[in-house]
Amino acid sequence: MPMKKIVTYSPAHTLVPTYECFNRCSYCNFRVDRGESSWLSLAAGRQKLKQLEEKGICEILILSGEIHPQSSRRKYWFKRIYDLCELALSLGFLPHTNAGPLSFAEMEQLKQVNVSMGLMLEQITPKLLQTVHRQAPSKDPALRLQQLEWAGELRIPFTTGLLLGIGETQQERWETIEAIAQIQQRWGHIQEVILQPHSPGERQSDRAKAFNPYELLEVIVKAREILPPSITIQIPPNLVSDPKFVLECLEAGARDLGGIVPKDEVNPDYPHYDRCSLINLLESAGWRLVPRLPVYPQYYDWLPSQLRLKCQNWL
Repeated sequence: MPMKKIVTYSPAHTLVPTYECFNRCSYCNFRVDRGESSWLSLAAGRQKLKQLEEKGICEILILSGEIHPQSSRRKYWFKRIYDLCELALSLGFLPHTNAGPLSFAEMEQLKQVNVSMGLMLEQITPKLLQTVHRQAPSKDPALRLQQLEWAGELRIPFTTGLLLGIGETQQERWETIEAIAQIQQRWGHIQEVILQPHSPGERQSDRAKAFNPYELLEVIVKAREILPPSITIQIPPNLVSDPKFVLECLEAGARDLGGIVPKDEVNPDYPHYDRCSLINLLESAGWRLVPRLPVYPQYYDWLPSQLRLKCQNWL
């Protein structure tokens, strides 16, 4: 009997310190204005995490809206993120933070309580600052590229990715992938590149069309040609409406399905597949779904000793 091909995923749960965000990306279905939502307290975070014990959840994704770097509340916001990571670790989980662009000092501190971190590059074309990102100063491509460089300098295992169909040309997609490849050649810290199709939701301000999912195959193939083999290509299966097309994406070169979570906070209109259904779909086509940690094995030695010990408890 032929050996099944492997596709990975992370058994994950998302904690949102705040949905508040000073950016106003026209396609966003996540953010709220100041005062519209309370911040997650440590007590509430503990209660949520305690409910996850013994459920096989490994990764705690700390996903936050952004507080302006010059805001008087920035330190309070950062401490809440740090404390939630520390809390997750104390309960045996492995944190992965994605909270927008951070200062070098903030990244250096979070390295002590995160086994990996992430930031979507989205697209590096500056023209989007005049369209979908015209009210989103932290989507400046130079700022986000700097984050990838700093993560490499700090030896932080990192996830980044593209948001597809927000006004970029095909050539600009390839240029964004090339930029990621060049940074990887310098630092070698990028674990995964997510290829995320823009998927319209009920809350976004711009009723832009969805990215044609059937163009995703070409992007996967091209990304696999450009990116070093050390980078895994990830696709979010809940944003691919046709189950059979998920299989085509894997055949094209995707090898990871990301965090399978109860709710996709960024795309709340698109629920994830039931895990059993996903396993059945994959096995019917010769694939085996395998859980993984939010840090890949080749980066274990990069972690502070206390984080390495936490990872060993999951192996």
